[in-house]
This record gives sequence, structure tokens and C-alpha cells, in this order.
Amino acid sequence: MGTAYTPGLAVSAHALIRKTRRLPLKGTVTVQEGQEVTPDTVVARAEIPGIMQTVRVAEQLGVQPDELPRMLKVKVGDTVQVGTVLAESRGLFGLFRSEVKSPVEGTVELISEVSGHVGIREKPTPLEVKAYIAGKVVEVIPQEGVVVETHGSLVQGIFGVGGERLGELKMLVDSPDQPITDEMLTPDLAGKVIVGGSFISGSALRKAGEIGVVGIVVGGTLDTDLVEFLGYDIGVAITGHEDIPLTLILTEGFGEIRMAQRTFNLLRTLQGRMASINGATQIRAGVIRPEVIVPRPELADEPLPRAALEAQVLEIGSHVRIIREPYFGKLATVTALPPQLVEIPTGAMVRVLEAEMEDGRRVVVPRANVEIIAE
Repeated sequence: MGTAYTPGLAVSAHALIRKTRRLPLKGTVTVQEGQEVTPDTVVARAEIPGIMQTVRVAEQLGVQPDELPRMLKVKVGDTVQVGTVLAESRGLFGLFRSEVKSPVEGTVELISEVSGHVGIREKPTPLEVKAYIAGKVVEVIPQEGVVVETHGSLVQGIFGVGGERLGELKMLVDSPDQPITDEMLTPDLAGKVIVGGSFISGSALRKAGEIGVVGIVVGGTLDTDLVEFLGYDIGVAITGHEDIPLTLILTEGFGEIRMAQRTFNLLRTLQGRMASINGATQIRAGVIRPEVIVPRPELADEPLPRAALEAQVLEIGSHVRIIREPYFGKLATVTALPPQLVEIPTGAMVRVLEAEMEDGRRVVVPRANVEIIAE
């Protein structure tokens, strides 16, 4: 049997973490290689050009386009405000004055004697990219961004919503099978990333958002509660851009699912530290996992664990998480890796693995439907 590799789901007390921070268009990098940065450090800036607004000036004045130049009050390059007079015409004996005003703020970029139109470019929108994690800039990508590196603890979840946020980790429960309840959510948790055990309900999600919690890390929630919280159904594209007041990371899946003990134990040791979190998730090609990153500069001089230096090899004894139904989110230990292809219900011939789940059940699943839990 050949060696099998599969994506890993990291739960690591010490990992070398690198994050590429890149602008969506050319801009200016504001830091240098070797510079120490904090999560809020702006590492690159750019400006998104404003929309060109076309004003039909000649038409509004009731004149021919070639008559427009003598009526104009602005020229190309002029800055205008809302209400600035662009052109003005006077009737017989100077009576019945007619004028056209700018509907937007911006810069006059085009005056056409052919169409009689005036083009006004709205103000550009500034765009900033922040470091997201505390660490050191190890590479500068000219006009685009940087790579930031840090030693720290990393916990990846199986699903999340909400974007990048920063907050102090706060444990709300004493064991991985305890849910987060409404009663646990008090105003002093504002600005915190709270950690629960097995579950959070829709009402608790809403209350957490109302009191200012910035992030929640928990074993699971109901998909119906999440849809209600978001206000719409969850699609198949990447998550992380939702307009919600907090970031939610599910470490196990949908339903009331006990958080994996190793995940819970690690998060408990990190209580009180600042964590950078991101709920962005993509299950399909180019897998992206929601994450909790806690920079720990004191680990920089310590050797990385062996698992952090090696490719993730699927072998007997590997701890895995199943990422497809009917066992979505379940943890298991690989017990066999049959070399032969097996036909699955879809009719496809694939390689499978045999595994024992935490409740003792033995299952056979396609190897593509699992990911290694990298410790």
C-alpha cells in the first residue's frame, strides 16, 4: 500500500504560524521585513477607485452638446461637492436661468462635447490590511502585502462564520460536555472570545452578540439556530464575510457535540491570553478552516513538535475527524487502511478506511471524507 496523505485539522500547543496579508489590488506596504507587528498594525494600504457618475448636463439644460463648453462652470480636474454648479444657461435677456448641480462629491474626470455629459469620479475608498496576528514580518511582497510569522498555539475548527477578530480568551465552562447557556452571558464578557463545551443555542448566540462578545468557540450548534442568527441560509461558498457582531467557531460540527478533550484542554491553558480568530471556512477545493491563534513568543526558542514539521500521513492509529455525512463531525481512530478500491453508494470506486468512533462504533468511510487531527 502506498503512503496516504490527507488534510490535517490542527490542535497544536506549539506551531510555527505564517499568515500572508495581501491587498486585493496594488498599493503600498507600510512595514519592513524584520519588523515586529501587533494584530492591529496596518501592513499595507491601497485606494479603491470611486465610481464614475455620468451627469447628462446638456440634456438637462436643453441645449446641444456643442453648446455646452460656454455654459460650463467647471473643468477637468476640478473637485466638486454635492450641489456644486456644473453648468448654467440663461434665457432671453438673462432671464429664466437654468443650472445643473453635481449629485455627488468627487473630481471632474470627463467633459464630452460629443454627448454633452460630464463624468465625475467619486472619492476613492481607502483600504487597509492589518497584521491580524502579533509576530514578525518575514517577507515583503512589493505593492501587495507581507507574510507575518509567529510561534504560538493553533486550534482549527470544522466550521465557522464571521471574520477576523481579536479578544481575550475566557472559559465559561468546566468540562467539554457543558453547553453555554444564556445565564452565563454577562456584560463583563464584552470584547472577549468565550469558550464553551458542547453547544450554544440560538438565544445564547443572540444574547452574546447583544452584550458585545467578539467570538465564540464551542463544540456545536443547531444549523437551524445558525440560519436564524444569520438571517439567511448558509451557502456552499466560503464563509467569513457575514455581517454579524461576532465570530463563531464550531470545533466539532452541527448538533450538541462534546468538544474534543484535547481541544478543550489546550484552550483552557490559554485562558486570559489574546487570541486572533477567524470563522472563514471552505470545505471544498482549497480547504480553509476557522481558527484560533494565540501568539506565544516565549516558545520561539523551543524546538517545534515533530508533528508540526512533518506532512500529515494517514496511518493506523491516526486520530481523524469525519467531514461528510452521515458521520459529520465525529472523531475516530483509524483501525485499517484496505488497499483495494471499494464502490460507494454514489457508484464511485474509492479507497476507504476503517475507523472506530469514540462511542465504540466501527465505520467504513472514504479516505477523502476525513482529516487528520494534527497535535
